[in-house]
Amino acid sequence: MTQKKIPMRQCLGCREMKPKRELVRVVRSPEGEVSLDLKGKAPGRGAYICHSSGCLKKALKSSAIQRALEVTLSPELTEKLEEQMEAAE
Repeated sequence: MTQKKIPMRQCLGCREMKPKRELVRVVRSPEGEVSLDLKGKAPGRGAYICHSSGCLKKALKSSAIQRALEVTLSPELTEKLEEQMEAAE
């Protein structure tokens, strides 16, 4: 019997490949709202980052999240994402 394949994703902040379960999904909903999807079940376009505000800040600074989600983030939204991450840590 073969082992079940573990889905891997790349963190947008540190660019490391990690198992999907260890990462937080940043999602753009069909309505265009961007938020952290801690359960990984929200509908929409998703991108992954580590469970750290450091990786989130790095991904925001390099505009990696904006490119991955094909969206422009306002400073208010950036702040909201950072607050969500700090609450989740």
